[in-house]
Amino acid sequence: MIMRIARTAEECDRLFAEFVKAADLDGLVSLYESAACLVHRDGTVATGHDQLRNGLSRLTTEPTEMRMRIVQMIACDTVAAIYNDWVVTRTRTDGSVTEWSGKAIEIVRRQQDGRWLFAIDDPFARSRADGGG
Repeated sequence: MIMRIARTAEECDRLFAEFVKAADLDGLVSLYESAACLVHRDGTVATGHDQLRNGLSRLTTEPTEMRMRIVQMIACDTVAAIYNDWVVTRTRTDGSVTEWSGKAIEIVRRQQDGRWLFAIDDPFARSRADGGG
């Protein structure tokens, strides 16, 4: 497990991509508040670390790379809304490569210890709004 923490709101996305590449499920879960929400593509919501672990585990089962580009960030004191575009590339065990992408909206909060963590993560929010999610 990579022991890294986000010291800025923007670092949440960078660390997320690093943990995906390292197949570090514990690292991914550590980026979320204990009662955080992860919205799935179909709009269902996973809440809390146990459900998040289940939802995020698919990113760590095969070699996976993730690229993210922050399109806009709105920060106000201890809360930030991050709009990003992302692409995931996965190499399957049979050697085939698959790719999928989305347009996310994330809400991150600065914790009392200075870390930033995801409170709400909707990886397909803007894709869904565009009719593509």
